[in-house]
Parts: sequence; C-alpha cells; structure tokens
Amino acid sequence: MTATIEFDKPVKAPTFHRLSTGRKVRNNLATGLVWLCFAIALIPLVWVLFTVVKNGAEAIVSADWWLKSQKGVLPESKNGGAYHAIYGTIVQTLIAAVLAVPLGIMAAIYLVEYGRGWLAKTTTFMVDILAGVPSIVAALFIFALWIATLGFPQSALAVSLALVLLMLPVVVRSTEEMLKLVPDELREASYALGVPKWKTIARIVVPTALPGMISGILLSLARVMGETAPVLVLVGYSKSINFNITDGNMASLPLMIYQELANPEPAGRLRVWGAALTLILIIALLYIAAGAVNKLLMRNR
Repeated sequence: MTATIEFDKPVKAPTFHRLSTGRKVRNNLATGLVWLCFAIALIPLVWVLFTVVKNGAEAIVSADWWLKSQKGVLPESKNGGAYHAIYGTIVQTLIAAVLAVPLGIMAAIYLVEYGRGWLAKTTTFMVDILAGVPSIVAALFIFALWIATLGFPQSALAVSLALVLLMLPVVVRSTEEMLKLVPDELREASYALGVPKWKTIARIVVPTALPGMISGILLSLARVMGETAPVLVLVGYSKSINFNITDGNMASLPLMIYQELANPEPAGRLRVWGAALTLILIIALLYIAAGAVNKLLMRNR
C-alpha cells in the first residue's frame, strides 16, 4: 500500500496596491521640503567658504606662508608667513590628543564593558557635564589650577590641558557608541572558548570598533583645533617659533587671527584671512583622513 504525501498548498503572495495620488503628493512634498531645508542650510556654509577662500587665497599660495614666521616683519609688510602659528596649533593639539585619547578610550571601555553602580553613573554624569562646558570655562579652570595655584608659567602645555577637557567627552562618547555597536555574539563566542574578558576586549571588541573609534578621535581633534579661548587665556602670542612647550609664548592660528585683527594695514587683513583659510584646510584634511582611515580599516577586515 503506497502512502501519499500531501504537501502544503502554496500560499499566495499578498498583492500590493498602487500608491494613491494623495500619498504620492505627500511623499513628493516631504522630499521637496527636505531638499529645500538642505539648500537653505548650505547657503551660509558656501558663502563663508567662498569669502574665506576669496580673501585668503593670496596669502597661502606663497611658499613663504608655509615656511617662514612673522619674526622681524613689519605690520604693513606682506612678507613672512604662518609657519610659527601652524606649528603651535599642531603641537598643542597633538599634546592634548596624547593625554585625552587614552583616557577617553579607557573610560569608554569601562562604561560599556564593566560599568555598573554608582561609579559608572558618576562617570557618565561627569562626561555629560564636560560635554557642555564652554571653552572659556575650561581655560579659566586650568589657569586657576595650573598657573595661579601650582605656579606654572603660561605655556603651550597649559593650552593643551584645557583642550584635553574639551576633547575628553567627544572621545568618550564616540568610542562608547562604537563599542556598543559590536555584536554581543562576538563576546559570547569568545567567552565560550575560554578567553578572559580583558583579552576579549583587547583582541575582539576594540579591533572590531576601531574604524569608528579612529574617526571619532580625528573628529575630536578637528573640534578643538580652532578653539580661541584657551590660547587667549593661557599663552601669549609670539611672532617667532617657540619649541619649548612648557614656557614662553607660542603662536597658533586662532591666536594669530586675533592678534592680526588689531592691525589696520591691508597686510594684517590678508594674514587674518590667510590664517583662517589655513585652519579650515587643516580641519578639512582631518575630516578627509578620518573617512579614508575608516574605509581602509573596513576594507582590511
């Protein structure tokens, strides 16, 4: 006797009705409003970039701008360059990154992987507070503690300490979000193989989140590079280059812009726009580098 097998009858796929005219109109209207808002937001950005490029291009096309300082240059002279200010900006930012990046990454790892109880809540609260602190408040805090209380001189190092306070919340938050995106299945698979938690974090979690972490770090550098308040409060302007980060005045691009604003000569205005354009170019290079590093790491996975 042959047994017959009855298969389930095929289920008819649901039919999709065509969009009504009213829904199409509302969709096109919403799309048009989004593009209109984008265009309106783009207008001031394009206008600012056009103005800065138009007024500052004459300064930066000269090789002296990148290779010479303003030492011995008269206010009415168009000679000299911004080498001393570019050096100061890069050095102050790099020192801040050396201090802020390890602290920020370790704080983020603690909050995501270990954070429980009152200490984690306190850390999160303090990070939120730092994220809302104005740059002038951070500069005044470092001035009161580092210079007025401990007696250290005004220097590039003091500026870097203030920039650390501004960088930390950005590094912590960006790293924290990237670590949260790592699937828990990767952690559980590592634990199932007997791998300790610290090694799972070092070998699995951090490498997986590394592209986003690096992008966040580079964006935090771009965020603090143009800060003006710390350099106005914590260091003086110098027309020559200063390689001593612990003592003496040191120029930076924001400080150079502020100083040259008091120069009524056409050369002073040219240096203001040139320094502004140089700062924009450096920050743009950081954003491009962040995207390139992210793509490279994702490709090599």
